[in-house]
Amino acid sequence: MASLFRSKPNKFSEGYFPLYTDIHSHILPGIDDGSPDTTTSVALVEGLMKLGITHATATPHIIGDMYRNNSSTINTALNALRTALAEKNIDFKVNAAAEYMMDDYFLGLLNEKTPLLTIKDDLVLTEFSYADKPGNIEEMVFKIITEGYRPILAHPERYAYFHDDLQQYDYLRDLGFLLQVNLLSLTGYYGKPAARASSYMLKNGLVSFAGTDLHHDRHMQALHHPVNRGIFEEAFAGKRMNEEMEF
Repeated sequence: MASLFRSKPNKFSEGYFPLYTDIHSHILPGIDDGSPDTTTSVALVEGLMKLGITHATATPHIIGDMYRNNSSTINTALNALRTALAEKNIDFKVNAAAEYMMDDYFLGLLNEKTPLLTIKDDLVLTEFSYADKPGNIEEMVFKIITEGYRPILAHPERYAYFHDDLQQYDYLRDLGFLLQVNLLSLTGYYGKPAARASSYMLKNGLVSFAGTDLHHDRHMQALHHPVNRGIFEEAFAGKRMNEEMEF
């Protein structure tokens, strides 16, 4: 993908977007660093629909020292969004799971056998800290798998500590992680190193899922930008991801 940073718009197929189903977004109102209220959530949904997305599993953060969400807080926010969509006669299918920071709080949930909120079936969305590489990756993925879950690692291309050795992504996949790339990483939105990492994973067949990781209108504008739409089509060769994740 030598053309990641071109300045002229690509030609892309009318209506093409690499997702019908988004498995990673922060569109639930008022419970993490995503949408602050239902009005914003509805606007974000309308923006997703204009891209051609028909289904979304919202994934609010669960972080021990910041967002201690649970099934109650998440389902309350989900019901608020569904009600707001119904009031406006907006036909959009939305479910909810969570994006779990792999911290001590998360390990505590596993040890206590607290049921995790899954994307679908046994698939659970996880993330690492951006600041430091976890020292117990092998232990964590083994624990997740032995508890009966399959871990999806959110946006591994954004963890800077992997950028100097891209083959670490092969190792993560071999450990048992399913890797999920953020679409905007491909465009340079998060910087050139993240773009190179996402390109490497796609070229080497390491990517199982893609997501918007939508938080706010700036993300939405970037997802709609014609240059970026062309980059998506080139990166995914006109195919669509996450097709098995519809509900």
